[in-house]
Amino acid sequence: MTKNTKEELISKNSAKLEKNSLTVLQKRYLRKDEKGNILEKPEELFYRVAENIAQADKIYDKDADVESLTKEFYLAMSSLDFLPNSPTLMNAGRQLQQLSACFVLPIEDSMDSIFETLKNTALIHKSGGGTGFSFSRLRPKMDSVQTTSGVSSGPVSFMQVFNAATEAIKQGGTRRGANMGMLRVDHPDILDFITCKDKNDSLNNFNISVAVTKEFMDALEDDEEYNLYNPRTKEIAGKLKAKDVFTKIVDAAWKNGEPGIVFIDRMNDANPTPKAGLIESTNPCGEQPLLPYESCNLGSINLGHFIKNNDVNWEKLENIIKTAVHFLDNVIDMNNYPVQKIGETTRSNRKIGLGIMGWADMLLYLGIPYGSHDSLMLAEKVMGFIQTKSHEASEELALKRGAFPNFKQSVYGKGNPIRNATTTTIAPTGTIGIIASASGGIEPIFALVYKRAQCLDNEEMYEVNPYFEKIAKENGFYSDELMDAIAEKGSVHGIKEIPEKIKKVFVTAQDITPEDHIRMQAAFQKFTDNAVSKTVNFPNAATKEDVKKVYILSYKMGCKGVTVYRDGSRDVQVLNLANKKEGTAAAETVQEKKPRTRPKKTAGFTFLMHTGCGKMYVTINEDDRGACELFTQLGKSGGCTSSQSEAIARLISLSLRSGIDQQEIINQLKGIRCPSPTLAEGGAILSCADAVAKALEAYAKEKAAPALFAQEVVSRSEPYAEIPQEAAAASGGYSTDPRNNLSGSCPQCPECGEMLTFAEGCVVCRDCGYSKCW
Repeated sequence: MTKNTKEELISKNSAKLEKNSLTVLQKRYLRKDEKGNILEKPEELFYRVAENIAQADKIYDKDADVESLTKEFYLAMSSLDFLPNSPTLMNAGRQLQQLSACFVLPIEDSMDSIFETLKNTALIHKSGGGTGFSFSRLRPKMDSVQTTSGVSSGPVSFMQVFNAATEAIKQGGTRRGANMGMLRVDHPDILDFITCKDKNDSLNNFNISVAVTKEFMDALEDDEEYNLYNPRTKEIAGKLKAKDVFTKIVDAAWKNGEPGIVFIDRMNDANPTPKAGLIESTNPCGEQPLLPYESCNLGSINLGHFIKNNDVNWEKLENIIKTAVHFLDNVIDMNNYPVQKIGETTRSNRKIGLGIMGWADMLLYLGIPYGSHDSLMLAEKVMGFIQTKSHEASEELALKRGAFPNFKQSVYGKGNPIRNATTTTIAPTGTIGIIASASGGIEPIFALVYKRAQCLDNEEMYEVNPYFEKIAKENGFYSDELMDAIAEKGSVHGIKEIPEKIKKVFVTAQDITPEDHIRMQAAFQKFTDNAVSKTVNFPNAATKEDVKKVYILSYKMGCKGVTVYRDGSRDVQVLNLANKKEGTAAAETVQEKKPRTRPKKTAGFTFLMHTGCGKMYVTINEDDRGACELFTQLGKSGGCTSSQSEAIARLISLSLRSGIDQQEIINQLKGIRCPSPTLAEGGAILSCADAVAKALEAYAKEKAAPALFAQEVVSRSEPYAEIPQEAAAASGGYSTDPRNNLSGSCPQCPECGEMLTFAEGCVVCRDCGYSKCW
């Protein structure tokens, strides 16, 4: 396409983006130079991606009309009717060219395999992908290791290794690394696995799920024991009562949302290429089952754009399905795979995952309450249509390009050739949903009205669902007072000013029963080749029995897995509507926490730290419960530097007396750099804040091993010389990015300070697009 033709296409078909959409694109997707200056507009991003992905047609036809196809792909994306997964938007047409979001890697029972997989994980995370693993092949803890005459430490210990590696390498990628860890329910270490995330600060780079077998579910129904198998010997290694194990899963999930459960035999029953291997794990959010060394690229249709005359615009929907399947199949050929074997396996099956976003929007526009019988019937109709038409589009591609290489050995082998082993997946659509201004995946609307603080004038404003605002104004009941009441309550139900017919339609997440969540998931799963990402949200008052019922219902209704989240079950509340009396216990605990009183007399330790601002003396004092205060004294510096150090010390003292873990304080301060770092024998002192963190570390060592302390302090206190900032940065190794210091859970986005929402084991900021898997 010539430059003039390109500019004409863009000028006539520019994307209509909301403020939040632009923010996300600017922060995470648009090309930038080395100084962070933005080099492209959103329309140019869509064109870059469209032009790059269209080039794959030349592989099959050297005379292919790539210019027309580029236009077709561009219009699909710039209209926000369809968007591919984030790595494709970020990387297509750029040097990295890694386009897939989902990967599964095998872990065999050997050190060579474990650390080969660890290396491949690093390459995937660096390129922007997420990884899934099954640790089920690893021998249980205390099992024999013949080569060393020792014993194994078990799967959970190696999960810690992978978690630490992810923590170290995630800064290098354009997206933060995330993992799925699975263990079969018949592994001897299953009880340790179920509770491995009992504390919210453990395995923060993993979502975990128990791979539940049919044997286990049968034993649970019959209240019987089931067998455990040693993966090394393949022999029975014991028995457990299914009910007891299930109770532990439910207890853990009720406590903090993990583990989820995956019905692994059901996933393999739907495996289209069983002769190529068994499915062992999924991607981090659970919707994409994959073979070892397999990847999948995803994309989603924005259903809110497919309404005509108060009905679904089926003709327009069919056209976008055909375009999307063509696009996603091309991605497989244009992809630069981070590991050669992944490319080979992916091309042998050519799985794609076309899904949806804006489902809740579609229901609102059609006047259908989420969770109603009509909504479930429409879900089956829409997803059935998408699956049928995507298969037809894949078969049409196969006539031109050939079936996927494993076709003859697949479940399709005796039917019409098809290009892709799978065509449909329903993903959470966190950030691309923000770009499209669409509700995420098949989730309900979280809230109709948010309270949002304004940074400049410290006042609050309302963020109102635009369709609800339109209806409210058309029906004459819009007012600031009413919006305040809705924000406070989190729902329109019980508000007398709103007509009943409108209350019935404008359903939010907290109005929907857990059973309705499962029925909606099951309706979509019925017509989805892969799996469906869906979080079952519970109120804080939900019981363990409620969680149990949902797990059983999900199995009986044909789901492939289920994730639950009980409001307020994390250390700190993730979803916040407004400060309300019936707020969650966790949120109230944080709001009411006060520092303990300082005793009249304290005793402690003083550390000499050499900084670029001079000698710093850091004093840490104790009361009867441990460290309670910290003071700093800078030997030669005054003015702003001394005042900032004093401010840090006061806030640390407040934190210590409020029960904040010392390691969390260290994590926040360690690695902060200033223009005047200093290199001491024990390592670089990068700033005054870094010095305080390292003094706290030295204090922790003293409390742990006093006899070794004196020599450690002496060696650390003598400086070598001041070093250039570049060298200090290279030697630091600790992140100043607040995202890297998250643990447990967080109610606010660490980048922009707005509210985070929880879905499918991840939190997403609907303002700036920040996301993190728990």
